[in-house]
Amino acid sequence: MFLEQGIKPENKFWKYLLGSVFIISASFIGQIPITAAVFYKTFTEHVAFPTTNEEIMKMFESNTTLFLIMISFIFAFAGIYFVVKYIHRQTLLSVTTSRSKMDWKRILFSFFLWSFFSLLSFLFVYLRSPEQFVLQFKLVPFLTLAVLGCILIPIQTSTEEYVFRGYLMQGFANLVQNRWFPLLMTSVIFGSMHWTNPEVEKMGGVIMIYYIGTGLFLGVITLMDEGMELALGFHAANNLVGALLVTSDWTVFQTNSIFKDLSEPSAGIDVILPVVIIYPILLFIFSKKYGWTNWKEKLTGKISNVELNA
Repeated sequence: MFLEQGIKPENKFWKYLLGSVFIISASFIGQIPITAAVFYKTFTEHVAFPTTNEEIMKMFESNTTLFLIMISFIFAFAGIYFVVKYIHRQTLLSVTTSRSKMDWKRILFSFFLWSFFSLLSFLFVYLRSPEQFVLQFKLVPFLTLAVLGCILIPIQTSTEEYVFRGYLMQGFANLVQNRWFPLLMTSVIFGSMHWTNPEVEKMGGVIMIYYIGTGLFLGVITLMDEGMELALGFHAANNLVGALLVTSDWTVFQTNSIFKDLSEPSAGIDVILPVVIIYPILLFIFSKKYGWTNWKEKLTGKISNVELNA
């Protein structure tokens, strides 16, 4: 079972604290290139030194910015591998899935399912209000984005999944030996990590319902499916399709996407709809396809068979 794979007497909670610090430190090291690029541009082109993330994002061409930002996730992922292998003496597979090997069919099914939902949602909004979008497609920048995105965005999303739905979920399970607390805590922490996003400033704190709700959804499918494959596919599709399809001036970073959204953001039904309607539909589809049962026990029950992992 997925959570039980991390339940070992030697996996004391202080190791998870140490591991988390190590992963965060690795991520900071990965930010050195973009920091160096900012200093270089500031001194060579005599431009004002940026004081906000928004100003940093606008210093470089968007594909360059994407590349520089994603470097930190490569370092963070390397940090995860090191921590899991050398601090916890586990395999990366053990924080990925309870199956004997990663199920790529699950990843691809989730990826294409959410890509379909994302495209359908965009089409609905576009047909309803086409005036709020402008076509900004340019072949070479878009193809560059597509190549960079297909390589780097899955690394970024996988890193986040390994931290929250893998490493920390097993860590909290080690601490309390139940299922509801790891699910709740990783969802809240995941949502809180987005607090500094410019979308929060534009829409207000209500958008945290979406972020925390998304974290909860990803946690539920991980626990019900006894592995992260579905979460990995969903998260990659969410970020990649978003980066390729539409951008705006108020998102975390801008891309050379096909469309640009000119509208002013507002926290309306589009914030609540995924959490209360679309995610339950996805849960229904996944549950039917993979035969999920015993929901209450898998989501709120105590950790069983701990002694087998001792």
